[in-house]
Amino acid sequence: MTHPDAPPPPALVLVDFQQDYFPGGAFPLVAPEAALKAARAVLLAFRARRWPVVHVRHLSVRPGATFFLPDTPGIAIRPEVAPDTGEPVVVKHYPNAFRDTPLDDLLRARGAHALVLVGMMTHMCIDATARAAFDRGYAVTVVADATATRPLTFGGTTVPADAVQASFLAALDGVFARVVRAADWVAALPRG
Repeated sequence: MTHPDAPPPPALVLVDFQQDYFPGGAFPLVAPEAALKAARAVLLAFRARRWPVVHVRHLSVRPGATFFLPDTPGIAIRPEVAPDTGEPVVVKHYPNAFRDTPLDDLLRARGAHALVLVGMMTHMCIDATARAAFDRGYAVTVVADATATRPLTFGGTTVPADAVQASFLAALDGVFARVVRAADWVAALPRG
């Protein structure tokens, strides 16, 4: 039982755990299975405590898009983290999960002042959503190993996925979010 003076629990926001980001999908990332496993551990901790959980699913409507296309298997949320009864699914069309969606209203209705973010891609939707959440006054935690990305190329230089991952998480950590590992976050939860 929660103490009446205790702050409201955080809300978990799972971003784009969709089939296209996994092997066999239209846009596979580097090590998405490891991120999925870490996200599932966090999700199970939320569910065990009956804390709020919101799923976010991308649907590409931009001309020329090559993945997350409507009516394709790639838009499916992975079954390991599929929504449970009462867990809303927000559909987005932009990297920022707050843009033109009811996400903020859903979170406010659940009394959330703090968010835990997991999902894909670190350099795109996680970065954009974390910064947007910060701008809206949420205390943001990003679970580093429950996110995944891919190599990026600029000016003839390819940046490996692990460097992209480290750079974007380092940029978020401290001001925009607290960046932690899943095992550390779960271990720090109060027992009861």
